[in-house]
Amino acid sequence: MDDFDPAALHVGLAHGNGGRLMRGLITNLFRPHLGNPALDTEADAAPITLPPGEIVVTTDGFTVQPLQFPGGDIGALAIDGTVNDLAVSGARPLYVTLSMFIEEGLPMALLETIVTSLGTAADAAGVKVVAGDTKVVPRGQGGGLYLALTGIGVRPLGCTLGMAAIRSGDVVLLSGPVGDHGIAVMLAREAFGLRGDLKSDAASVLPLTQALLPLPGLRFMRDPTRGGLATVAHEIARGTHRRVNLDEGMIPISPATASVCAMLGYDPLYLASEGRVVAVIAPEQATTALAAWRALPQGGAAAIIGRIADPAGLDDPAVMLHTRIGGARILAELEADPLPRIC
Repeated sequence: MDDFDPAALHVGLAHGNGGRLMRGLITNLFRPHLGNPALDTEADAAPITLPPGEIVVTTDGFTVQPLQFPGGDIGALAIDGTVNDLAVSGARPLYVTLSMFIEEGLPMALLETIVTSLGTAADAAGVKVVAGDTKVVPRGQGGGLYLALTGIGVRPLGCTLGMAAIRSGDVVLLSGPVGDHGIAVMLAREAFGLRGDLKSDAASVLPLTQALLPLPGLRFMRDPTRGGLATVAHEIARGTHRRVNLDEGMIPISPATASVCAMLGYDPLYLASEGRVVAVIAPEQATTALAAWRALPQGGAAAIIGRIADPAGLDDPAVMLHTRIGGARILAELEADPLPRIC
């Protein structure tokens, strides 16, 4: 039996050297939670089978601190984040590859918790971890654990989702409250002495995206992670050369997130969400799309939050927020990072 005692051991440099301890780590920790036939060989590459359609590939890195936070951990976050990038492109996620960069000294019990969570999230999303790599870096050089994933999915041939499909008059929808992930991670750090029971919204958005894909008027979807809703709005404006008008009174924000933001001066529109979708859809199908989202557990607070418009001139602001009191203000593009290392 390879040496492995998650209750007593910390990760050491030898767990990444390709020898006995690394073999024990893979055999007794990774494979039980991530195992499938593709991982049960000693090959350097895994064959995969893809159904008909257009192949979609994404890659992402995850550096959240702390590694565990209310509502999730870096393992589930990495799977869901990779799945979500495929889902909002119109694809059904099928496979992921996983690279772990583990810092020497990470408690083995914590690593097992994270790997368990990662495997559970992969099963729930219907994706298989088909290849992986493990590196151990010296103490003080790794932030505990970094994860890098590549995701592969397939979407229907002829799928036209993207900026080029957006038209003036189209409606902007949001699937739920924004900023919960950013604030949950910040509170988990116990920054500013604040504590709370707010949970991250981190989750797979596949049910949300699959609910809208049958609608021919669907133009675009994006998950508002780093930079939040405001950044997605600017990406749309920049990519389409149109103005995005947002209605402040219609944007869902949880009371807890709103309270923390008010105390500390954060704007929730710029904070990351890890289980939400921003969609742009033709106006005649907006109510149908909204009803489809609200019928799902994740979409109960979904709302129509804005519209796409032609700019009034060359100096017309790209993103305009129409306030609750009847005014309007320019929603500037994000510059400084308000909450680093949240995803």
